[in-house]
Amino acid sequence: MHTYKKKAILAETRRQFFSQAAKGIGGIALASLLTEEGFSVSKIDKPFGGLTNLPHFAPKAKRCIYLHMMGAPPQMDLLDYKPKMKDWYDKDLPESVLRGQRLTTMTSGQARFPIAPSVFQFNQHGQNGTWISELLPHTAKMVDDIAIIRSLHTDAINHEPAITFIQTGQQVAGRPCIGSWIAYGLGSMNRDLPTFVVMNAEKSHPKSGVQAISAKLWSSGFLSAEYAGVGLRAGVDPVLYLRDPDGVSRNVRRKMLDGLSKWNQIRNESIGSPETLARIEQFEMAFRMQTSVPEMADLSSEPKSTFKRWGEEAKQPGKFQNAALRARRLIERGVRFVQIYHRGWDVHSFAPEVLPAQARDVDRASWALIQDLKERGLFEDTL
Repeated sequence: MHTYKKKAILAETRRQFFSQAAKGIGGIALASLLTEEGFSVSKIDKPFGGLTNLPHFAPKAKRCIYLHMMGAPPQMDLLDYKPKMKDWYDKDLPESVLRGQRLTTMTSGQARFPIAPSVFQFNQHGQNGTWISELLPHTAKMVDDIAIIRSLHTDAINHEPAITFIQTGQQVAGRPCIGSWIAYGLGSMNRDLPTFVVMNAEKSHPKSGVQAISAKLWSSGFLSAEYAGVGLRAGVDPVLYLRDPDGVSRNVRRKMLDGLSKWNQIRNESIGSPETLARIEQFEMAFRMQTSVPEMADLSSEPKSTFKRWGEEAKQPGKFQNAALRARRLIERGVRFVQIYHRGWDVHSFAPEVLPAQARDVDRASWALIQDLKERGLFEDTL
């Protein structure tokens, strides 16, 4: 352990500990980027951090890419074929299904609850003859590589508590999310990039619903803030305030940080402040990210075959296709957990018009992602 880290642990008071853990600022959340020696290349063979007694069994998966469709895709139009619904067209939902369940504010005023089948066609694919909607032709090609679970249910009747439950295991906000638990328990496989990364992808259709989303979904809750998800933005600045100001060279920045570090060390020796030690490491972390993040986000090194497979949308920042491609590049560099939120799935009565555009955003990109993982030997140990 670095000398500064040892001193910080010894000097930190109870009040300072809880104060520091409660600060969900980006700098602390990126603490996993720090190395203990120099500025060497990032990916490592042996994870660091995490709990020493985990995992308690031989794991198969080493990393996870989580694609979350914000607003809830209608499963009956995509992956859950219900041919009998045609026989129930325009009939009221029977009491055997309602069973006195609470109704949402949006539907509580309805006089009727008529049943309608999907307007989209389904066909069987793969060795098991899995039924897949016509909206997902690329998913149909890889149906034998995925698991479709149709038995999930929830007590939540609104989006916000349901999404919070999926991410944290509780409908009430404040608990650590799944990515934070992975980072906390298993540690990092890269000293230059975050352990847990989050990206938001834009919708394509103008009538797509915009479901609310907030950083609480990738919060570390009561865990240390260093385990929170780190947001990567679209465009030339994936992380804000990383680039050097105009006229400031890399060498000048390095000298400035060296001088600032010395002053901070002097202050720490004077007052014994863990916050001062953390500040030293945060500055060093940001310096390292100036190289690692732009390199990861720069797609110019990708061959033409990549975009032939993924489509030209993968070159457009903000698109789901672009985010999914960056997810592949992140896990190639040792990032443990990558999460993408794709907005616009709260389609309601606009489903026939909007759903095809939403499906196009994710269908080809998801298939391309799986093919890339296979080619790179990452498919077998990536969730």
